[in-house]
Amino acid sequence: MPYYVLLSNLTAEGRKTIKEKPERIKEVNKEIEALGAKMIHQFATLGPYDFVNIIEAPSNEVVYKISAEFGSRGTVKILSMPAVPVDTFIKDLKTK
Repeated sequence: MPYYVLLSNLTAEGRKTIKEKPERIKEVNKEIEALGAKMIHQFATLGPYDFVNIIEAPSNEVVYKISAEFGSRGTVKILSMPAVPVDTFIKDLKTK
């Protein structure tokens, strides 16, 4: 199944939710799975993004549904990118 990187920033409302209920972060994983993807890694980060998540999803359509669903709530903004394992990338470059 393809991998995707989700870079997310909390809105003011999202920061308030996390402050009041930090375990909400883990609840998101179940919602992502209900939409057809699987959380592989989840990191809180410093810098321009609040969270970096690595997910597996069967298609781009599943990923944009995740982005639309969570974005429509007004608590987070998500930038999603497909990700290719380096070994696959190298193999594909060698294929003629």
